[in-house]
Amino acid sequence: MSSRTATNSGADEETPLLGRNGGIGGKSEAGTVQRLKRHLVGDVNKNWVDLVLLFCYIITGLLDSSAVFIWGSFVSMQTGNTVYLGLGLVAPSEGIRWIKAGTSIAAFCLGSFCFARFHRYFSPAKRWVLITSYSFQGLLIAIAATIATLGGGEGSHDGLSWQVLVPLAAVTFQSSGQAVTSRALKYNGLTSVVLTSNYCDLFSDAQVFAVSNVERNRRAAAPVLLLIGACMGGLFAHSEVGLAGALWTAVVLKAMAVVAWVFWKSEAVEEL
Repeated sequence: MSSRTATNSGADEETPLLGRNGGIGGKSEAGTVQRLKRHLVGDVNKNWVDLVLLFCYIITGLLDSSAVFIWGSFVSMQTGNTVYLGLGLVAPSEGIRWIKAGTSIAAFCLGSFCFARFHRYFSPAKRWVLITSYSFQGLLIAIAATIATLGGGEGSHDGLSWQVLVPLAAVTFQSSGQAVTSRALKYNGLTSVVLTSNYCDLFSDAQVFAVSNVERNRRAAAPVLLLIGACMGGLFAHSEVGLAGALWTAVVLKAMAVVAWVFWKSEAVEEL
């Protein structure tokens, strides 16, 4: 064997099978996957996370106002539905709104049961948990919007069919997810489904007129944002796009919340 052949053979043995560029690329891709995994499994930073919860008040107002106008039942505010249910139980033959109200209450309770256990089992504030929760909420609204778009669910208050009850239950089920999120992130006052206690806490606050009062600011912003959403829902309900337009708009708004969870700052992890 010549010296040239021996030299070439030794060089070949030292050459990586995939090449140096391929090895570096593989390490880079593996590093990216690991960073993405750490990003998704980590907890979101709770600083300013109340902005996302406040944003959900717009969605609540939009859905509740349009649902009451078209379906005759709330999808978030279960206090009103409980009143409707009580009136219907007293005089069940005078209308069917109480059946819709009962359906909404049942869907909300079932949703709270499922969402709470989902967050509790997988850790409440993990990024992927929040992303999954809000994506599923958006999917349920999209299902309701599809039914409304294809011609169902736009009936009068007296209508009672699966085209009404299914989207009503779907939208109500998802609204419980927003309420559960407020508990998971330790912002119990920002459930996005009730304002009575919010008003009480706001105007009974001893520091209501203080220059700097974060809790006061949250309590004041919540009803304003819900009112904006309710006005949007009313406009949709009186327009040609109707309920379907309101639902698809809610899908877009929910998608914006999902994007917020994707890019939200992570909770700092202490190095051992």
